[in-house]
Amino acid sequence: MSHEKSVDGLNPAPGNSIVVGHDGSDGADYALATALGLADELQVAVVIVIVRAWSLSTAPRPPDWEFGYVSSFDEYAAAVDEGLVEDVRMIVDKHPMVPISYRAVHSSAAKSLIEISRNARMLVVGSRGRGGLAGMLLGSVGDQCVRHAACPVLVVRPRS
Repeated sequence: MSHEKSVDGLNPAPGNSIVVGHDGSDGADYALATALGLADELQVAVVIVIVRAWSLSTAPRPPDWEFGYVSSFDEYAAAVDEGLVEDVRMIVDKHPMVPISYRAVHSSAAKSLIEISRNARMLVVGSRGRGGLAGMLLGSVGDQCVRHAACPVLVVRPRS
């Protein structure tokens, strides 16, 4: 049960991994729970790599941020990483035997997921994330992943 944290960019995940995109949405929570459930049920050596793409406009403010203070890139990266770990803690804790790796990458979501999952067993994404039109069945990130990922892509949608 490894809980490695890494802000290591777009390096591909290991071949025995399931990569999961997580943007903090309910759909991302469901995608993560599905991936962890698969890893647990299959009892295979799978590493779950939870990925959060970010930009300065989407990053949470660092804890020491004050009006007029410009935080460093590293401070924003640390805040994103800490937010990701905290956001998924309750879901991850239900699967203590599954190795977990975290990646917060400063890049677009689709590009990040496609590149990181290049060698993975599977990429799991929610059908809808935080952006776009709520009426669409598949979000733009999921659509790009389905079209361009080198590994199989599982798009999950919570049951109505």
